[in-house]
Amino acid sequence: MSGNRAGRGRIRQSDIARLAGVSQTTVSLVLNGAAESAAIAESTRERVLAAAEELSYVADPAALSLASGRNRLLGVHTFMATFPLGMSNNYYPYLAGVEEETAAQGYDLLLFTGSAAEPGAGPVELPRLRMADGALLIGRRFALKGVESLLDSGFPLVYVGRHDELGPRLPYVGADYVTATATLVHRLHTLGHRRFVYVRELDDAVASDDRQHGFATGAEALGLAADDAVVVRTDGSDITPETVTAWLEDGRTAVIAEGGTDDLAAARAVQNAAATAGVRFPDDLSLALTGEQVGHECGAPVLTGYSVPRQEMGRQAVRLLIDLVTGAPVPAARRQRLLSCSPLEGVTSGPPR
Repeated sequence: MSGNRAGRGRIRQSDIARLAGVSQTTVSLVLNGAAESAAIAESTRERVLAAAEELSYVADPAALSLASGRNRLLGVHTFMATFPLGMSNNYYPYLAGVEEETAAQGYDLLLFTGSAAEPGAGPVELPRLRMADGALLIGRRFALKGVESLLDSGFPLVYVGRHDELGPRLPYVGADYVTATATLVHRLHTLGHRRFVYVRELDDAVASDDRQHGFATGAEALGLAADDAVVVRTDGSDITPETVTAWLEDGRTAVIAEGGTDDLAAARAVQNAAATAGVRFPDDLSLALTGEQVGHECGAPVLTGYSVPRQEMGRQAVRLLIDLVTGAPVPAARRQRLLSCSPLEGVTSGPPR
């Protein structure tokens, strides 16, 4: 029989029906696991499955999609160039968590990259995401109109991170940067620090706002005056050795630099300027990061800060998306969730000099 099939194209359910001596409807019910197949005799079911195995039948994904309305594909759309990326890339842990959980749930990933000339402008190709059952969105900023359009159509979306421009409409799994940063300020205050500098990059992403808000919240809770908790916005180019020296002369004993950005420009600028000025961490000045260095170089000092649960965010985002795709009940409080960050004890902070 196998010789007669040589050179044939895709095996169809009608081929299985002929070999098993049953109707094509019976084959369809058995292979698709329809509820009606429960009434089919076990001997008939075994003949159908044996015939399918003998013919090396592989279901047509397009046909399955039409029959069920789903094809067990989850899209991942990034609003910046991230593929390929190394383990030191800030987005690597998110994607690792997404891949792990997707495989564990029996789904496949369809990857979309949407880097544009203007950061955050986003692609016009967002409707392509409909090739998947639903999609995860990753990126500090995204194309708002395109996302709104997909939500209007009922297409399942989950953002990895917190985003508030669309209110409760956009489900997300983010990190609680406000609490983590406020706690970081308190930890440094416990060491004896009373005058702080917060160094933030120029990006206006929601995650950056949350981190700065956490700094302000922590300072306010400790009763610090406005001049004791100043904020500096920078691209890194204006943080010089003289800048660091001036902080020390002004009685600043702790610098908190923004973390979670693509290149950690603020933290690196402070480190480089301090090294040139001969300022040592933590002997002369304490340094902390609102986050951590992902995949930091071997032998490099570990900065004080907190660990962002990036992989767990990716995993939970996948589970939430699958719930939305399958229509599982998701309470409103679970559609937008923030995960706690863990303190990271580095070697760059200590009691003030």
